[in-house]
Amino acid sequence: MPRSVNAVASRARRKKILKAAKGYYGKRKNVYTVAKNVMEKGMTYSYVGRKLKKREYRTLWIARINAAVRAEGMTYSQFIHKLGGKNIELNRKVLADLAMNEPESFKKLIESVK
Repeated sequence: MPRSVNAVASRARRKKILKAAKGYYGKRKNVYTVAKNVMEKGMTYSYVGRKLKKREYRTLWIARINAAVRAEGMTYSQFIHKLGGKNIELNRKVLADLAMNEPESFKKLIESVK
């Protein structure tokens, strides 16, 4: 009985990796064993990067809110504390957007908290 190797699936698996590695430099783009290792590492970085992106955006929002609030003579921590005391439930993303794009309404929000 002849040996069965399912070459169709093997080739498809290799083509999938090599297609994903397009644009890489040197052997990384056209040698399967090298491309496979590079793609695995790249997928790990992309997974971790999705988690880091959330942290970095939160840091950016806090910096923007802090800058806008300090211009009105208050600190970020005081502002967030007073927002909680007044039961104003706006997240940092919305607050940073207000501070950047609608400074007048953000000033009114600060006045209502003071």
